[in-house]
Amino acid sequence: MSAYLFVKLLHNLCFVYWLGGDLGTFYASRYVTKPNLSPQARSTALTIMMGCDQGPRFCMPLILPLGLQLAHMSGQFTVAPVWLWLAWALCLGWFALVAVLHFAHGKSFVPVLTRFDFYLRVVLIVGLLVLAGYALATNFILAADWLAIKLAIFALLVLCGLIIRMRLKLFGAAWGELMSGNESASVNETISSSIASCRPFVYLIWVGLLANAAYGLHLIN
Repeated sequence: MSAYLFVKLLHNLCFVYWLGGDLGTFYASRYVTKPNLSPQARSTALTIMMGCDQGPRFCMPLILPLGLQLAHMSGQFTVAPVWLWLAWALCLGWFALVAVLHFAHGKSFVPVLTRFDFYLRVVLIVGLLVLAGYALATNFILAADWLAIKLAIFALLVLCGLIIRMRLKLFGAAWGELMSGNESASVNETISSSIASCRPFVYLIWVGLLANAAYGLHLIN
């Protein structure tokens, strides 16, 4: 197997685990919101939901540099190699940050890192949209328009993830109430409405992933 095909395999695996993890998260979320289940059963569903969600969380920082690496190896990412290595360094740092936030759950420094992760994603969204727009307008940096479009879609997927995070703020407090024994209608309504408000953005993520896959396979010109 050539180096190019190996990188392509890793890139495709990130797509598979991102989309597959999202589907698992979505399915488990339906049991989290069911008031007719016991709090213990719903807690198990939440554990499964959060476990499935780790696939997309880890694949997001990796799929970007792998895609840029493929573009560079095929001559479509026309920048000096140092910029590619900087992209790898940034995304591997992002990956490490996601790993720390996952495995250090409950530590005192987690809230600070969570805020840093949020603003890092904001910077990435703006930076990638500017880069994609510049590449589309000038045909510079990214030689093919479909690559710039894929980059813009990726930035919008990250944006959808941030919107989902913000819409789940009320969920955490309501879930704490449920686990402490408060199974009132208002608590269940907050849990259900918080998750329901995220579903349109989950659908957008699926559409965006499928669109990027279609561009990558050249099904869309």
